[in-house]
Amino acid sequence: MRLSEDVASGVGQLERAPSSEKTRRRTETKSPSVSPPKKKAKTPARAKAKSKEKAAGSLPILYMLSPQKFMSPFDCNMAVDSGYKVVLPYDNVAAGDVAALVQDAIFSRPPKASTGIFIGGKDITLALDMMNVARRAMVPPFEVSVFADPGGSFTTAAAMVACVERALNRNFSRSLKGLRVSVFGAMGVVGFSSAVIAANEGAHVRIVAHDAMEPLQASAEYAADHFNVSLEPVGGQTDALKSKLLRTSDVIFTAGPAGVNIISRKQLAQAPNLMVAADVNAVQPYGIEGMDLFMDGAPLPGCSTLGVGALAIGDVKYKTQAGLFRRMLSAKQPLDLDFRDAFVLAREIVSGTGRTKRGAKPAV
Repeated sequence: MRLSEDVASGVGQLERAPSSEKTRRRTETKSPSVSPPKKKAKTPARAKAKSKEKAAGSLPILYMLSPQKFMSPFDCNMAVDSGYKVVLPYDNVAAGDVAALVQDAIFSRPPKASTGIFIGGKDITLALDMMNVARRAMVPPFEVSVFADPGGSFTTAAAMVACVERALNRNFSRSLKGLRVSVFGAMGVVGFSSAVIAANEGAHVRIVAHDAMEPLQASAEYAADHFNVSLEPVGGQTDALKSKLLRTSDVIFTAGPAGVNIISRKQLAQAPNLMVAADVNAVQPYGIEGMDLFMDGAPLPGCSTLGVGALAIGDVKYKTQAGLFRRMLSAKQPLDLDFRDAFVLAREIVSGTGRTKRGAKPAV
Protein backbone atom coordinates (compact mmCIF):
# COMPACT_ATOMS: atom_id res chain seq x y z
CA MET A 1 0.00 0.00 0.00
CA ARG A 2 2.78 2.43 0.90
CA LEU A 3 4.57 1.80 -2.37
CA SER A 4 1.40 2.42 -4.35
CA GLU A 5 0.82 5.67 -2.46
CA ASP A 6 4.38 6.83 -3.20
CA VAL A 7 4.04 5.98 -6.86
CA ALA A 8 0.71 7.78 -7.06
CA SER A 9 2.17 10.80 -5.37
CA GLY A 10 5.12 10.84 -7.74
CA VAL A 11 2.88 10.56 -10.75
CA GLY A 12 0.84 13.50 -9.50
CA GLN A 13 3.98 15.62 -9.14
CA LEU A 14 5.15 14.63 -12.62
CA GLU A 15 1.79 15.61 -14.06
CA ARG A 16 1.96 19.08 -12.43
CA ALA A 17 5.59 19.78 -13.24
CA PRO A 18 5.25 20.37 -17.00
CA SER A 19 2.71 23.11 -16.36
CA SER A 20 5.11 25.02 -14.05
CA GLU A 21 7.99 24.47 -16.41
CA LYS A 22 6.02 25.70 -19.40
CA THR A 23 5.01 28.84 -17.47
CA ARG A 24 8.62 29.55 -16.49
CA ARG A 25 9.88 29.05 -20.08
CA ARG A 26 7.07 31.18 -21.53
CA THR A 27 7.87 33.98 -19.09
CA GLU A 28 11.58 33.80 -19.89
CA THR A 29 10.85 33.87 -23.60
CA LYS A 30 8.62 36.91 -23.40
CA SER A 31 10.70 38.93 -20.90
CA PRO A 32 12.58 41.78 -22.61
CA SER A 33 16.24 42.36 -22.05
CA VAL A 34 17.11 44.51 -19.03
CA SER A 35 17.75 48.20 -19.90
CA PRO A 36 18.41 51.41 -17.86
CA PRO A 37 15.24 52.99 -16.39
CA LYS A 38 13.81 55.78 -18.47
CA LYS A 39 13.19 59.26 -17.02
CA LYS A 40 9.61 59.79 -16.00
CA ALA A 41 7.77 62.06 -18.35
CA LYS A 42 6.40 65.23 -16.80
CA THR A 43 2.73 64.70 -16.18
CA PRO A 44 0.32 67.65 -16.04
CA ALA A 45 -0.03 67.07 -12.29
CA ARG A 46 3.75 67.28 -11.73
CA ALA A 47 4.04 70.37 -13.89
CA LYS A 48 1.20 72.01 -11.98
CA ALA A 49 2.80 71.19 -8.63
CA LYS A 50 6.10 72.70 -9.76
CA SER A 51 4.35 75.86 -10.90
CA LYS A 52 2.91 76.26 -7.38
CA GLU A 53 6.34 76.48 -5.77
CA LYS A 54 6.67 79.83 -4.04
CA ALA A 55 9.15 82.29 -5.47
CA ALA A 56 11.58 83.90 -3.05
CA GLY A 57 9.95 86.81 -1.28
CA SER A 58 6.38 85.86 -2.21
CA LEU A 59 5.38 84.69 1.28
CA PRO A 60 3.57 87.64 2.96
CA ILE A 61 5.48 88.61 6.13
CA LEU A 62 4.48 91.45 8.48
CA TYR A 63 6.87 92.93 11.05
CA MET A 64 4.88 94.54 13.86
CA LEU A 65 6.74 97.11 15.97
CA SER A 66 5.41 98.32 19.31
CA PRO A 67 7.00 100.73 21.82
CA GLN A 68 4.95 99.00 24.53
CA LYS A 69 5.83 95.78 26.33
CA PHE A 70 3.57 93.78 24.01
CA MET A 71 1.95 93.99 20.59
CA SER A 72 -1.84 93.99 20.64
CA PRO A 73 -3.29 90.51 19.94
CA PHE A 74 -6.16 92.32 18.20
CA ASP A 75 -3.78 93.77 15.61
CA CYS A 76 -1.97 90.43 15.20
CA ASN A 77 -5.26 88.63 14.53
CA MET A 78 -6.36 91.31 12.09
CA ALA A 79 -3.12 90.97 10.12
CA VAL A 80 -3.36 87.17 9.88
CA ASP A 81 -7.04 87.18 8.92
CA SER A 82 -6.30 89.82 6.27
CA GLY A 83 -3.79 87.62 4.46
CA TYR A 84 -0.38 87.84 6.12
CA LYS A 85 1.01 84.31 6.51
CA VAL A 86 3.79 85.20 8.96
CA VAL A 87 3.39 87.88 11.66
CA LEU A 88 6.47 88.79 13.73
CA PRO A 89 5.82 91.10 16.71
CA TYR A 90 8.66 93.15 18.24
CA ASP A 91 8.05 94.76 21.65
CA ASN A 92 9.66 97.63 23.57
CA VAL A 93 10.87 99.14 20.30
CA ALA A 94 12.17 102.71 20.57
CA ALA A 95 12.27 105.10 17.62
CA GLY A 96 16.04 104.63 17.53
CA ASP A 97 15.62 100.88 16.99
CA VAL A 98 13.36 101.14 13.95
CA ALA A 99 15.95 101.76 11.21
CA ALA A 100 18.03 98.66 12.02
CA LEU A 101 14.97 96.43 12.31
CA VAL A 102 13.56 97.68 9.01
CA GLN A 103 16.82 97.21 7.15
CA ASP A 104 17.24 93.68 8.48
CA ALA A 105 13.72 92.94 7.28
CA ILE A 106 14.10 94.36 3.77
CA PHE A 107 17.67 93.34 2.89
CA SER A 108 17.05 89.68 3.74
CA ARG A 109 14.40 89.46 0.99
CA PRO A 110 14.50 90.32 -2.73
CA PRO A 111 13.15 93.62 -4.07
CA LYS A 112 9.36 93.71 -4.43
CA ALA A 113 9.06 91.07 -1.69
CA SER A 114 5.71 90.75 0.07
CA THR A 115 6.94 92.42 3.26
CA GLY A 116 5.10 94.94 5.43
CA ILE A 117 5.85 97.06 8.51
CA PHE A 118 3.16 97.83 11.11
CA ILE A 119 3.54 100.45 13.85
CA GLY A 120 1.54 99.98 17.06
CA GLY A 121 1.63 101.51 20.53
CA LYS A 122 -0.59 104.16 22.12
CA ASP A 123 1.14 107.45 21.23
CA ILE A 124 0.28 109.26 18.00
CA THR A 125 3.43 111.39 17.82
CA LEU A 126 5.69 108.41 18.55
CA ALA A 127 3.85 106.22 16.02
CA LEU A 128 4.20 108.82 13.27
CA ASP A 129 7.85 109.42 14.20
CA MET A 130 8.55 105.67 13.97
CA MET A 131 6.76 105.60 10.64
CA ASN A 132 9.01 108.36 9.29
CA VAL A 133 12.14 106.61 10.57
CA ALA A 134 11.03 103.40 8.86
CA ARG A 135 10.55 105.16 5.54
CA ARG A 136 13.92 106.95 5.73
CA ALA A 137 15.67 103.65 6.51
CA MET A 138 14.63 102.07 3.22
CA VAL A 139 16.96 101.88 0.23
CA PRO A 140 15.66 101.50 -3.35
CA PRO A 141 14.64 99.05 -4.68
CA PHE A 142 13.91 97.44 -1.28
CA GLU A 143 11.09 99.76 -0.17
CA VAL A 144 8.05 98.18 1.50
CA SER A 145 4.73 99.49 2.83
CA VAL A 146 4.32 100.93 6.34
CA PHE A 147 1.02 101.11 8.23
CA ALA A 148 0.64 103.00 11.54
CA ASP A 149 -2.42 102.30 13.70
CA PRO A 150 -1.39 102.70 17.37
CA GLY A 151 -3.83 100.75 19.52
CA GLY A 152 -6.18 100.54 16.54
CA SER A 153 -6.95 104.19 17.26
CA PHE A 154 -6.36 105.56 13.76
CA THR A 155 -8.88 103.20 12.20
CA THR A 156 -11.34 103.73 15.09
CA ALA A 157 -11.18 107.52 14.70
CA ALA A 158 -11.63 107.22 10.94
CA ALA A 159 -14.64 104.94 11.39
CA MET A 160 -16.27 107.28 13.92
CA VAL A 161 -15.98 110.34 11.67
CA ALA A 162 -17.19 108.36 8.63
CA CYS A 163 -20.25 107.06 10.53
CA VAL A 164 -21.12 110.58 11.72
CA GLU A 165 -20.71 111.91 8.19
CA ARG A 166 -23.11 109.23 6.95
CA ALA A 167 -25.70 110.15 9.61
CA LEU A 168 -25.43 113.82 8.62
CA ASN A 169 -25.84 113.02 4.96
CA ARG A 170 -28.80 110.68 5.45
CA ASN A 171 -30.75 112.90 7.84
CA PHE A 172 -29.64 116.45 7.11
CA SER A 173 -28.26 116.19 3.57
CA ARG A 174 -25.00 117.80 4.55
CA SER A 175 -21.35 117.07 5.37
CA LEU A 176 -19.10 118.15 8.23
CA LYS A 177 -17.99 121.27 6.39
CA GLY A 178 -18.81 124.39 8.38
CA LEU A 179 -20.21 122.51 11.38
CA ARG A 180 -19.17 123.07 14.99
CA VAL A 181 -17.61 119.86 16.31
CA SER A 182 -16.63 119.35 19.96
CA VAL A 183 -14.31 116.47 20.83
CA PHE A 184 -14.29 115.10 24.38
CA GLY A 185 -11.29 112.92 25.24
CA ALA A 186 -9.08 114.69 22.73
CA MET A 187 -5.89 113.88 24.66
CA GLY A 188 -6.25 110.27 23.52
CA VAL A 189 -5.24 109.02 20.08
CA VAL A 190 -8.83 108.40 18.94
CA GLY A 191 -10.02 111.83 20.06
CA PHE A 192 -7.08 113.71 18.61
CA SER A 193 -7.17 111.82 15.29
CA SER A 194 -10.91 112.35 14.90
CA ALA A 195 -10.43 116.06 15.60
CA VAL A 196 -7.80 116.35 12.86
CA ILE A 197 -9.93 114.40 10.37
CA ALA A 198 -12.99 116.59 11.05
CA ALA A 199 -10.90 119.76 10.73
CA ASN A 200 -9.53 118.46 7.42
CA GLU A 201 -13.13 118.11 6.26
CA GLY A 202 -13.81 121.78 6.96
CA ALA A 203 -15.40 121.59 10.41
CA HIS A 204 -14.67 124.11 13.17
CA VAL A 205 -13.24 121.79 15.82
CA ARG A 206 -12.96 122.37 19.55
CA ILE A 207 -10.95 119.97 21.68
CA VAL A 208 -12.33 119.87 25.21
CA ALA A 209 -10.21 119.85 28.37
CA HIS A 210 -11.36 117.79 31.32
CA ASP A 211 -8.40 118.96 33.40
CA ALA A 212 -5.52 121.32 32.58
CA MET A 213 -5.54 123.26 29.31
CA GLU A 214 -1.79 123.15 28.62
CA PRO A 215 -1.66 119.60 27.14
CA LEU A 216 -4.47 120.45 24.73
CA GLN A 217 -2.74 123.65 23.68
CA ALA A 218 0.34 121.56 22.85
CA SER A 219 -1.87 119.17 20.85
CA ALA A 220 -3.36 122.08 18.92
CA GLU A 221 0.14 123.34 18.06
CA TYR A 222 1.16 119.86 16.91
CA ALA A 223 -1.92 119.63 14.69
CA ALA A 224 -1.17 123.02 13.14
CA ASP A 225 2.49 122.17 12.54
CA HIS A 226 2.07 118.64 11.20
CA PHE A 227 -1.39 118.58 9.60
CA ASN A 228 -2.05 122.24 8.81
CA VAL A 229 -5.39 122.29 10.66
CA SER A 230 -6.77 124.50 13.42
CA LEU A 231 -8.04 122.99 16.67
CA GLU A 232 -9.43 125.23 19.42
CA PRO A 233 -8.76 124.12 23.02
CA VAL A 234 -11.72 124.90 25.31
CA GLY A 235 -12.58 124.17 28.93
CA GLY A 236 -15.01 121.41 29.85
CA GLN A 237 -14.05 120.66 33.42
CA THR A 238 -17.54 121.24 34.87
CA ASP A 239 -21.07 120.23 33.96
CA ALA A 240 -21.92 123.89 33.33
CA LEU A 241 -19.06 124.24 30.82
CA LYS A 242 -20.03 121.00 29.07
CA SER A 243 -23.67 122.08 28.83
CA LYS A 244 -22.61 125.41 27.30
CA LEU A 245 -20.47 123.57 24.74
CA LEU A 246 -23.32 121.24 23.80
CA ARG A 247 -25.66 124.15 23.17
CA THR A 248 -23.15 125.60 20.70
CA SER A 249 -22.19 122.33 18.99
CA ASP A 250 -23.62 120.62 15.93
CA VAL A 251 -21.70 117.37 16.45
CA ILE A 252 -19.85 115.83 19.39
CA PHE A 253 -17.36 112.98 19.61
CA THR A 254 -16.72 111.31 22.96
CA ALA A 255 -13.51 109.30 23.11
CA GLY A 256 -12.85 109.15 26.83
CA PRO A 257 -11.70 106.21 28.96
CA ALA A 258 -13.78 103.03 28.99
CA GLY A 259 -16.57 103.02 31.55
CA VAL A 260 -16.61 106.80 32.12
CA ASN A 261 -19.78 108.80 31.47
CA ILE A 262 -19.01 112.22 29.98
CA ILE A 263 -22.36 113.55 28.74
CA SER A 264 -25.60 113.07 30.69
CA ARG A 265 -29.08 112.65 29.29
CA LYS A 266 -30.10 115.93 30.95
CA GLN A 267 -27.30 117.81 29.17
CA LEU A 268 -28.37 116.35 25.81
CA ALA A 269 -31.98 117.42 26.39
CA GLN A 270 -30.76 120.99 26.86
CA ALA A 271 -28.99 121.04 23.47
CA PRO A 272 -31.79 121.07 20.85
CA ASN A 273 -29.45 122.07 18.00
CA LEU A 274 -27.09 119.13 18.48
CA MET A 275 -27.42 116.96 15.36
CA VAL A 276 -25.24 113.89 15.99
CA ALA A 277 -23.38 112.46 19.00
CA ALA A 278 -20.87 109.60 18.61
CA ASP A 279 -19.25 107.53 21.37
CA VAL A 280 -16.50 104.90 21.12
CA ASN A 281 -16.86 103.66 24.72
CA ALA A 282 -18.17 100.08 24.67
CA VAL A 283 -18.03 99.58 28.47
CA GLN A 284 -20.86 100.73 30.75
CA PRO A 285 -21.45 103.41 31.76
CA TYR A 286 -21.05 104.66 28.21
CA GLY A 287 -19.56 108.04 27.39
CA ILE A 288 -23.01 109.35 26.39
CA GLU A 289 -25.92 108.41 28.66
CA GLY A 290 -28.72 106.63 26.83
CA MET A 291 -26.49 105.49 23.98
CA ASP A 292 -27.03 102.01 22.57
CA LEU A 293 -23.92 100.24 21.27
CA PHE A 294 -25.59 99.44 17.95
CA MET A 295 -27.05 102.89 17.30
CA ASP A 296 -26.27 104.06 13.80
CA GLY A 297 -28.15 107.32 13.43
CA ALA A 298 -31.19 106.62 15.64
CA PRO A 299 -32.44 109.35 18.04
CA LEU A 300 -31.08 109.24 21.59
CA PRO A 301 -33.70 108.90 24.37
CA GLY A 302 -35.40 112.14 25.36
CA CYS A 303 -33.95 114.32 22.58
CA SER A 304 -33.68 114.72 18.83
CA THR A 305 -29.91 114.15 18.70
CA LEU A 306 -28.91 111.14 16.60
CA GLY A 307 -26.64 108.62 18.28
CA VAL A 308 -23.77 106.58 16.82
CA GLY A 309 -22.66 103.78 19.17
CA ALA A 310 -19.40 101.95 19.72
CA LEU A 311 -20.30 98.71 17.95
CA ALA A 312 -21.66 100.49 14.88
CA ILE A 313 -18.32 102.33 14.77
CA GLY A 314 -16.44 99.11 15.55
CA ASP A 315 -17.91 97.30 12.56
CA VAL A 316 -16.56 99.97 10.20
CA LYS A 317 -13.26 100.10 12.11
CA TYR A 318 -12.77 96.35 11.67
CA LYS A 319 -13.42 96.52 7.94
CA THR A 320 -11.15 99.55 7.59
CA GLN A 321 -8.17 97.98 9.33
CA ALA A 322 -8.56 94.73 7.40
CA GLY A 323 -8.90 96.69 4.16
CA LEU A 324 -5.67 98.61 4.76
CA PHE A 325 -3.78 95.38 5.47
CA ARG A 326 -5.10 93.92 2.23
CA ARG A 327 -4.21 97.11 0.39
CA MET A 328 -0.60 96.71 1.58
CA LEU A 329 -0.54 93.15 0.29
CA SER A 330 -1.84 94.06 -3.16
CA ALA A 331 0.03 97.33 -3.67
CA LYS A 332 2.42 97.55 -6.63
CA GLN A 333 4.24 100.48 -5.00
CA PRO A 334 5.11 100.95 -1.29
CA LEU A 335 2.45 102.76 0.77
CA ASP A 336 2.55 104.91 3.91
CA LEU A 337 -0.80 104.49 5.67
CA ASP A 338 -2.08 106.49 8.66
CA PHE A 339 -5.41 107.85 9.97
CA ARG A 340 -5.99 109.98 6.87
CA ASP A 341 -5.80 106.93 4.62
CA ALA A 342 -8.03 105.09 7.11
CA PHE A 343 -10.67 107.82 6.75
CA VAL A 344 -10.60 107.60 2.96
CA LEU A 345 -11.31 103.86 3.17
CA ALA A 346 -13.85 104.15 6.03
CA ARG A 347 -15.78 106.71 3.99
CA GLU A 348 -15.83 104.30 1.04
CA ILE A 349 -17.06 101.50 3.29
CA VAL A 350 -19.97 103.43 4.82
CA SER A 351 -21.01 104.91 1.48
CA GLY A 352 -20.65 101.68 -0.48
CA THR A 353 -18.97 103.55 -3.31
CA GLY A 354 -15.94 101.27 -3.52
CA ARG A 355 -12.36 102.33 -3.77
CA THR A 356 -11.70 105.97 -4.60
CA LYS A 357 -8.54 107.73 -5.56
CA ARG A 358 -6.59 108.88 -2.57
CA GLY A 359 -5.85 112.60 -2.40
CA ALA A 360 -2.58 114.14 -1.41
CA LYS A 361 -1.87 114.48 2.27
CA PRO A 362 0.34 116.95 4.12
CA ALA A 363 3.83 115.90 5.12
CA VAL A 364 4.14 114.59 8.64
